[in-house]
Amino acid sequence: MLLPQTKEREYRFRLALRIGLPIFALVVALISSSLITNYKNLHFSFYIELILLVAFSIYFILYLIYSGFDVKITEDVSKTFTREYLYSYLKKEIKDKKEYSLVLITIENLHDINTQYGLKNGDKTLYEVAKWVGKYFKNENINNFPLGHIKGGDFIIGLEGEKEKYNTMVELLSLKSGEFKVNDIEVKISAAITDTSYSSELNYMVENLFELQEKNKKIKTQYGEEKIDPSELESYIINAINDKSIMVATQDVFEDKEAIYKECFVKLKTSDAKVLYPKRYMKVINKLGLSVAFDLIVLEHAVKNYADNDNIYAINVSPASIRNEIFLSHAKELLKDNSGVRKNIMFILSEQEYYSHTSRFNSILNALRSLGVLITIDRLGSTQTSFLYLRELDIDAVRFDSYYSKGIKDKKNNSIMSGFNTMAQEKGIKTWIKNIEDEASLEIAKKMNIDFIQGKYLADLKERI
Repeated sequence: MLLPQTKEREYRFRLALRIGLPIFALVVALISSSLITNYKNLHFSFYIELILLVAFSIYFILYLIYSGFDVKITEDVSKTFTREYLYSYLKKEIKDKKEYSLVLITIENLHDINTQYGLKNGDKTLYEVAKWVGKYFKNENINNFPLGHIKGGDFIIGLEGEKEKYNTMVELLSLKSGEFKVNDIEVKISAAITDTSYSSELNYMVENLFELQEKNKKIKTQYGEEKIDPSELESYIINAINDKSIMVATQDVFEDKEAIYKECFVKLKTSDAKVLYPKRYMKVINKLGLSVAFDLIVLEHAVKNYADNDNIYAINVSPASIRNEIFLSHAKELLKDNSGVRKNIMFILSEQEYYSHTSRFNSILNALRSLGVLITIDRLGSTQTSFLYLRELDIDAVRFDSYYSKGIKDKKNNSIMSGFNTMAQEKGIKTWIKNIEDEASLEIAKKMNIDFIQGKYLADLKERI
């Protein structure tokens, strides 16, 4: 439970206790008066006292209730401190602790979430982000820290100590947030940090946080992707698919020291030469129901460009497309008409929801495999679906989720990966890991006997050799 929720419960308990005190006093007064006087002959003064006590108690209880409504500690949506209470809390903390840091956590795409997925999903995103941030810091052994929602998608956290103590932690939070989703909705989170070395005035510290955030945005805009209006983005994507305007880059996948696969990374090219990456277009494609058309374009490109090539080209295909009759019939025609592409194409499949008609799904996959397509299930170890498909489907390979590749040096992750690795290989299924970025991670992957290894480190190593 977060500190704001704990404080809210404490506050309500104290309020209830104060409300109950007059009632308790009234009972005691009545009993005392009855004992002092003869219970058969109650004096007139008893009734006056009773009336006064009842009137005073009612007034006092009503006053406490209404004053309680004026003081609200937590928000109903995010369950974090309100801005007013957070500011009063932080002012006291800064005054008492002297060395103090503030962290600004921002949901950059909250407006887009509200617009595209509705306000309910926007509200849920606020709550889930607050919960995720609380869990993140708790895992870093930081407990009972103030967390408040100040506006829009902006939260502020107070931490005791200088910012140097938390810089790395905040940077890692931003990096780890890249995989954070709410109901499969991508959530973009950024962070900035300042401390009392800048100013001991809360308002100046908060202003500095937003200035730092703006600087970070300018850097991202300078080196990142251009902002595009959502309706304009949809138009770009529809036109690119209609024109079959795609660009494909590849990265080698190694078995031992030999590059055996090439994973394809598809970008869309707009009419005015803008380049759209998967993070920008996939959500829109799914929303517009264009996944079948898009997957067919990618498959056609692979068949036409990589036929009679010794390499195996791995493309990401939606499982829903594979189960679609239009895609399936067209894919079979392409593969039959281009016999040189046999064993040159691999489909990488990943989905959140488990498809229960596995016998039908398996027969489709086997039909594709008979035409020379290799099948890989992605995100092993991240979703229950990937494990069930490993168990129930006839496939050629499984690829570990990027969570495990990034945390390959963690012994707990190693145990899980070793278990999945053994399970897959005993079934005659190859294992694959991506995002290997340094020599230490490469050595661990080799010791675990993972069949296929992919990453920038190996690609750079190949170029050096």
